[in-house]
Amino acid sequence: MTSILAFVVMQDLVPILIFGAFVCGVFAVLSMLSNRNSRAQQRLDRLARPASLAEIEDPKLSKKDRFHGIMETAKAFSAPLMPQSELERSELKVKLANAGFRSDSAVSVYLGLRFATFLAFLVLSCMLYLPKHGMTLKALQPIVIVTGIGFYLPAIILWWIRTKRQQEIFLSLPDALDLLVVCVESGLGLDAAMRKVCDEMKDHAKVICEELSLANFQLQMGRPRREVLHDLGVRTGVDDVRSLAAILIQADRFGSSIAQALRVQSDSMRTRRKQIAEEKAAKTAVQLIFPLVLFIFPGIFVVLVGPAAISIMETMMTQ
Repeated sequence: MTSILAFVVMQDLVPILIFGAFVCGVFAVLSMLSNRNSRAQQRLDRLARPASLAEIEDPKLSKKDRFHGIMETAKAFSAPLMPQSELERSELKVKLANAGFRSDSAVSVYLGLRFATFLAFLVLSCMLYLPKHGMTLKALQPIVIVTGIGFYLPAIILWWIRTKRQQEIFLSLPDALDLLVVCVESGLGLDAAMRKVCDEMKDHAKVICEELSLANFQLQMGRPRREVLHDLGVRTGVDDVRSLAAILIQADRFGSSIAQALRVQSDSMRTRRKQIAEEKAAKTAVQLIFPLVLFIFPGIFVVLVGPAAISIMETMMTQ
C-alpha cells in the first residue's frame, strides 16, 4: 500500500518537476544570450571610449561592470513586484534610504531579492511536503505558511536594519549637535562645523557622520542648503533630524542666528529625551505585572501554600 501511494505521489510530482526544469532551462538560455549581448556591448564601449585615468588608477571602477549582470537579473525578478504608482515607489525608496541603501538600483535589487526568496521558499516547501502528503490540504497549509515567510522575510530584515540605523542616529545625535553648537559659536560656518563634527566623531558615530558628510558634499557641489537639509531629514527618517533640518532651514531663510537655533534645538532635544526616559520609567511598573503574575506568583504560592497543603492532606488521610 505504501509503495502504491509513493508511486501516485511521484506521478503527481513528475509534471511539476518537468515544468520546473523547463523554466530553469529557458532562464539559463536567456541569461546566456543577455550575457553575450552585454559582453559585446562592453567591448564596443571599450573600443569607442578608452579607459580613463581614474579607471586605470582605481581598478575598482572597472570592476563595476561585473555586477551589471546581477543588476539586470535583479531587475528581471523585481518586475512582478515593482510598484505601479510613483508614490509607492518613492515610499519604498525612502524606506531603503532610511536603512542606508541609497543606490539607484536599490529598489530593483530589493524587490528582486524578495521575489527570489519567495520562489526559493516555495520550491523548498514543495520538496518537503508534497512527497510526504501529496496534493492535499494537509500539505498546502504548511506550503502557504513557508512561502509567506519567504515573501515577507526581506521586508522584516529591512525593517530591522532600518530600525537599528535610526536608533543609532537617535543615540549619537545629541553629541553631534553639542559639538556642532560649539563649532558654530566659535566662529565656524555651518559647512566647516559639519566637517569638524565628521572628523571628530567618525570613529564612534559612523552613521550620523556618513549622513553629515553626504550633506556637506552636496553643499560643496552647489545644491541649495534648503534642499540638502530637507533631504537629510527625509533620508535619515529620524524625527529629531527632521526638526533640526526644519530649524536650520528657517534660520537660513530669515537670516537669524544659526548658533542660537542650534542651542534651542539642543535644549528641546534634551527635554524630549528626559520625557522619554520618564515615560519608560512610568511604564515599567505596568510591564512588570505580567512576569510577576505568570512566573513569580506561582512559585511564591507553591512555596507558601505547599507545606500547609501537604500537612492538611496527611491529617485527612490519618483520620
